[in-house]
Amino acid sequence: MKRLKGIIIVPLLLICNSLMAQQDRMYTQYMFNTLAVNPAYAGSRNVVSATALARSQWTGIEGAPKTGTFTIDAPIMNKRFGIGLQIFSDKLGAEQTNGAALSFAYRIRMEEATLSFGVQGDLSQYKANLTDQPLSSLPAYDPAFANNINKMLFNFGTGVYYNTDKFYLGLSAMDLMPNSLSAENSSGTKLAGKQSLHLFLASGYVFPLSEEFKLKPSVLIKGVKGAPIEGDANLTFWIKDAIGIGAGYRSAADVSALIEIQATPQFRIGYSYDRSTTQLQNFNSGSHEIMIRYEFGFEKGKILSPRFF
Repeated sequence: MKRLKGIIIVPLLLICNSLMAQQDRMYTQYMFNTLAVNPAYAGSRNVVSATALARSQWTGIEGAPKTGTFTIDAPIMNKRFGIGLQIFSDKLGAEQTNGAALSFAYRIRMEEATLSFGVQGDLSQYKANLTDQPLSSLPAYDPAFANNINKMLFNFGTGVYYNTDKFYLGLSAMDLMPNSLSAENSSGTKLAGKQSLHLFLASGYVFPLSEEFKLKPSVLIKGVKGAPIEGDANLTFWIKDAIGIGAGYRSAADVSALIEIQATPQFRIGYSYDRSTTQLQNFNSGSHEIMIRYEFGFEKGKILSPRFF
């Protein structure tokens, strides 16, 4: 039965991935991985900040997405600029993408806010082991699975990011180069498949309810050619700036539960669980995601204001 699910689901995942124009990696805790979608975020926390995030999607489905990313960013040159590095790995069925991205931001410091403009360049290896995929229980030929793919891809993106201690707003355009992801089949025909422009709009705010309680809503809207516009909305209730309990919704896809723990002023950990709202819920037991963040450079004995974004 497990093999039968693999025969049905893995090609389906590959087809869906192509139809959705190779949509970029998806995270429920997107508010802790902003550098992945907006290079202008680099240096915005005013310290050296390192974040690791791992996601296992649709547990129980063979070939389901598995994603890992590590980012580190910092302000430089009197905090007028920011730099960031992201290393990522993404696997979906027969497809595997590994790469790294370098971000640079120019920061305009205001009295109570910062406005940043950023650019990013990334290099990735895209591989698709298509010839070994079981298309059916009987021998079959499909030109879409006739050749494996192994390509090095360069792309870039840009963005703008505005933030205060309690609010942020970011707009970015990623994957600006329409790199081909295809290989020619045995007949010489080149099959469709390329990277497409991605647009991201993200925002969040912290509402102080009292000295001990805060409410933090956030939203991420994603648009890509060939796919419907998708929105992620999250609402987190913070207790004493130490524990956050939240819930989220991804349009026509998932509902989620989140918990965040600010263990020390420098160390934060987060976990989220997603449950599908589509028919996929009949084939999987949910998606799991864990986040760990550590921040360097705090002065010993200095009282720190909480950093929510």
